[in-house]
Amino acid sequence: MAKDLIPQEAIEQKILMIRGCKIMLDRELARLYRVPTKVLIQAVKRNIDRFPLDFMFQLNEVEFDNLRSQFVTSRWGGRRYLPYAFTEQGVSMLSSVLRSKRAIQVNIAIMRAFVKLRQILSTHKELAHKLAELERKIEKHDTEIKAIFDAIRQLMAPSVKPKGRIGFRND
Repeated sequence: MAKDLIPQEAIEQKILMIRGCKIMLDRELARLYRVPTKVLIQAVKRNIDRFPLDFMFQLNEVEFDNLRSQFVTSRWGGRRYLPYAFTEQGVSMLSSVLRSKRAIQVNIAIMRAFVKLRQILSTHKELAHKLAELERKIEKHDTEIKAIFDAIRQLMAPSVKPKGRIGFRND
């Protein structure tokens, strides 16, 4: 069963955000599929029409350097090309390119991980919206409460009587 194949958390940790997309790198996918990265990329290049830019793109130097700097030790080895990033749709398309039973099972596990992350993000968005709504209500109440306190202070303040003429002299 695909759930037993790879722990969900292990897959979720491999999903990164680049260019505003949730992606997985070619190297991590190759590890999951248990094929050399070179073999994965060759299979993709033989079927390049299945991988438009919203399914797969190659990182640029800056993105790759930023990625590398996130990992303290350099685990990247001697790569001769910049890594490829696969979006959720690109990962899904890999199952039609890599035709092994493992590839199908891994893809099912990865799709579940993407769906779970999407649900988590949706929950966070809803929570953030509710929190903002609550803050607006509290601010409104704070303003109203402040007005009440100001009114009470005015009522409690001693009234100041106008000074009249005291000791009016007639010379």
